[in-house]
Amino acid sequence: MKDENSSRRRDSHGTQLNQSLIDGISVLQALSVNEKPCGVRELARYLELDPNRVSRLLRTLAYLGMARQTSDRKYTTGSSMHVLAAQSLFASQAITDAIGTLESLLEFDLVVAYGVLWKDKVTYLFHALPGMKAHEALGRIGYYPATASGVGLSLLSALDNEEICSIYLNKEIPFFDNDLDKLLAKLKEIREQGYALVHTKYQTHISNGSVTIAVNVGHPPYGGIALSGKIDEQDTQRYVTLLKGKAQEVELKNRKVSK
Repeated sequence: MKDENSSRRRDSHGTQLNQSLIDGISVLQALSVNEKPCGVRELARYLELDPNRVSRLLRTLAYLGMARQTSDRKYTTGSSMHVLAAQSLFASQAITDAIGTLESLLEFDLVVAYGVLWKDKVTYLFHALPGMKAHEALGRIGYYPATASGVGLSLLSALDNEEICSIYLNKEIPFFDNDLDKLLAKLKEIREQGYALVHTKYQTHISNGSVTIAVNVGHPPYGGIALSGKIDEQDTQRYVTLLKGKAQEVELKNRKVSK
């Protein structure tokens, strides 16, 4: 179990970080990805934190409305969390800027995805199966292992190896047999070629032999855009060029809004 007094983490510039804030956000994140309310000890075990510390953090989050205690004394996300999520999406235009561009990709009869990375997981803001309408694809899939996702691997490739090692310290690495060196080799390949091309085992709705092609959006990247399905090898570069153009289109829209 982590010692709250001994962990004095620093960022890449050597600045000491606020561990209480880090732990509080970790608790909130754990609540947000669980479909059912969680108890204090359950969350403490999951996060490897002291139960008393988790209890204090949950009470603080509940005071702020970010968490809510249920009748059986468990916790789930509160109304302030939903307000913050809505305000964040509105202010950043994260999906508004991308929706038209993503919709234009639906004509290719492939899975179209747009996701963001947080630690070792990807959240899909947009994930459309062939034949699906754009509005049906919004927020359809939540938390997903980054190493089992083309978008996730593409976004991970934008991080340096030291950060990758920190993210996956003592953690499972799905799709890579828990082999960190194997993951680092794949990320090196993605950096060199400028896009991710992976066989996606976790996408059971796609027949065998399917691939995902993904590219990053933004400099530095804040999202990833991908196409998945039966893509012939000779068509790879055509789709890579298409995706890079769409990524630039989304980024340009974002720049105009931020000015």
